[in-house]
Amino acid sequence: MTQTALNQLKNLTTIVADSSDLAAIEKFRPLDATTNPSLITAAANQPENKALIEAAFEQAKAEGYTNDLLVERSIDILTVKFGVEILKLIEGRVSTEVDASLSYDTDATIAKAKELLALYQAYGVHSDRILIKIASTWEGIQAAKVLEAEGIHTNLTLLFGLHQAHACADAKVTLISPFVGRILDWYKKAENVMYYPIEKDPGVLSVKKIYQFYKQHQVQTEIMGASFRSIDQVLALAGCDLLTVAPNLLAELEADEREVAAALSTNGIQVQAEPLAAIEKEQFKAQLEADLMAFQLLQGGIDGFIKAREQLATLLRQSFGLDAEIKA
Repeated sequence: MTQTALNQLKNLTTIVADSSDLAAIEKFRPLDATTNPSLITAAANQPENKALIEAAFEQAKAEGYTNDLLVERSIDILTVKFGVEILKLIEGRVSTEVDASLSYDTDATIAKAKELLALYQAYGVHSDRILIKIASTWEGIQAAKVLEAEGIHTNLTLLFGLHQAHACADAKVTLISPFVGRILDWYKKAENVMYYPIEKDPGVLSVKKIYQFYKQHQVQTEIMGASFRSIDQVLALAGCDLLTVAPNLLAELEADEREVAAALSTNGIQVQAEPLAAIEKEQFKAQLEADLMAFQLLQGGIDGFIKAREQLATLLRQSFGLDAEIKA
């Protein structure tokens, strides 16, 4: 019997569903799942999730929140409720993102992470099944460092460069999500190139570089490739610790029957005897600003997640007739 590319890939890499679509997660049964504000907003627009939205709103109202704070609290509750439903369908962890507008505020990120965890715990979910997802700004990474020291697991997202990965290693974060597709998109536009062969795909090469760096220095942080545009990109990173893949690409992998081999492996990687020297804030900021791709994509990703959360806030206000109440 021919093995599908997806089944072969699962033997090499932990496959994670990049979705808040409960039906898709139930179909593909990944070990873990990731969510973000855009995915939550898309899921909230699905009629079958109306009951979750209403329950989140009623809970926030019962807690005494009003006006804009009612909307913000409802979003946090709804985000966690989606996580709870996802966890009923998988055996592993779900990543839940902190409000992206807090990406440059270390203390506020820590506080919001603890609020989200408290909600999960109130629903009977153990913190070991949650990854708090934070943008890979310097301030976000420092928040993750504090959270990890307290036993709270984090997933550092919107990661586009080795300097971000280095700082995450210093912070001993649980997991990083280096992006692939967005890097490819950026280079195609910047260099006016329509196509890169997979062996020269800048997004794939970026993750390979981070993988090599982490394994050389025996960094324990897990690497989860993210933001894929094609199954060729996914398969080019077979052997990575984890890969988070959207349902449409999971379906393509399930229909594909090519032979899949490990593209990433610790075999042949020379382990460095010297411990990894920490990257300082000034170094990090300078390297980020010098890397136009990483600088633009980090800020653009944060802006996009803020916009998605605003769209969700608008949806909630309209759904519950709050616009008139807030204006009054």
